[in-house]
Amino acid sequence: MAVVTAGGADATSGHLPVLYAQVLEGLRVHADGRYLDGTFGRGGHAGGVLERLGADGRLLVMDKDPEAIAVAQARFGDDTRVAVRRGSFADLAHWDDATAAPLDGVLFDLGVSSPQLDVAERGFSFGKDGPLDMRMDPDAGESAAEWIARADEGAIADVLWTYGEERMSRRIARAIVARRAEAPFLRTADLAAVIAANVPRGRSKPGQKETHPATRSFQAIRIHVNRELADLETGLDAALDALRAGGRLAVISFHSLEDRIVKRFIAGHAKAPAGNRRLPEAAPFVPRLRIVADATKADDGELRANPRARSAVLRVAEKCATDGAA
Repeated sequence: MAVVTAGGADATSGHLPVLYAQVLEGLRVHADGRYLDGTFGRGGHAGGVLERLGADGRLLVMDKDPEAIAVAQARFGDDTRVAVRRGSFADLAHWDDATAAPLDGVLFDLGVSSPQLDVAERGFSFGKDGPLDMRMDPDAGESAAEWIARADEGAIADVLWTYGEERMSRRIARAIVARRAEAPFLRTADLAAVIAANVPRGRSKPGQKETHPATRSFQAIRIHVNRELADLETGLDAALDALRAGGRLAVISFHSLEDRIVKRFIAGHAKAPAGNRRLPEAAPFVPRLRIVADATKADDGELRANPRARSAVLRVAEKCATDGAA
């Protein structure tokens, strides 16, 4: 079994999972429970869950990234309590191991992982020149380079605005289309340079690192290429259906678009909608979820050890015994 430190870091890779203690507390791991980590990454959270499981416990792990799956097999492949599947958590309802019996906990750690950002060849980072790919599953769908090569100016602008909230989306899209007529975009540094040339640098606050002009655009393209928000909506529904009464759902988000979806999903199943006196009285609201932890963030100690945790937000909810879908 891999060694996991008290802070959740894998002793072999040094990878630090964000909000490690808060996630494990939120999941409330039982020794004989069944848990699913839908975003294995490098297994920090999964390792913490497994340490708390007894001989009859069960851990299911999923990830779209083949490198993450290779790590999962290497770390936990010999443990009979663990099952590993390559794929999106949006498809968890189609995994027999996940539907064989109700789950006691489900974790989604959203966004791009640190190892993906750190490897230039994956094409996620404008700070490291590499092939313009950005796919979490490099064997599925089209790469960022392929999408940029075929998308029209309006579609590019819409993606940059919708998923990156980039105010200069139209100007950037126009510049991308003009430049690709001369040569295709194949490298991350090439795309980042064109974006930076068309986005005025904002003023950073004292002591705050200046944000690169391509940050929002790269985020937007990555979300679009990987269908991240659509998968999240599907995965949340599937996770709720898969949980037993009293089971916990824990989701870590890293930007407002993800967190907004998670917040609305949990609130929509936990709180009765506002009534309207002009409409006929609706059927009584039966909650499916109870909010356990609302918008938990990393403390100062974690931020000093892992600056990438600064934008992480954890939400935890528990499935109610009186499930409105039952």
